[in-house]
Amino acid sequence: MGLTKEELQPLVNSWRNSNPMITAFWWDIDRAVKTTITQRIQTEVRGIRFFYKSGMLFIKLPSGRLLSYVKPRIGENQYGGEAVTYEGVGSTKKWERIESYGPKFVENIVQAVSRDILCYAMKTLRHCFIVGHVHDELIIECSPDIDLNVICKQMGRSPEWMPDILLCADGYETQFYKKD
Repeated sequence: MGLTKEELQPLVNSWRNSNPMITAFWWDIDRAVKTTITQRIQTEVRGIRFFYKSGMLFIKLPSGRLLSYVKPRIGENQYGGEAVTYEGVGSTKKWERIESYGPKFVENIVQAVSRDILCYAMKTLRHCFIVGHVHDELIIECSPDIDLNVICKQMGRSPEWMPDILLCADGYETQFYKKD
């Protein structure tokens, strides 16, 4: 964006101050991960469970699916603070130690839960001819007499493993795929 670090930091601070529940969630997740790694005990934050087994950190999502992080440990980040590191394929496309922290774990969790919700929607719409999906969109081929609102309502159903989430789906009809 052409901003210096000095110009960017007030914007970051402003966003974080205006979203206290999100930032609190980041640091709750950060503490849970660090506690699980250092004490080898199970922890939980808002229905998301963390446990250590056989040299791996596991994050159990509401769907029951597991995210895994190989050989996690507490190390030092690039700023001299405490960070979680684990082994994985890094930016060099080689196996290396990767640094992470609460907000990054939350990003992984949110993306994974979003994928699980999309898969649930695909299962509820298995009677339709799903020809593809792009991020959070389903591409369905059907006859013109199918009611789009019925498909959207079905796609917006909450899964049994996350009954309190409020979902809503929107859609459009077209003769060929295009990004809405």
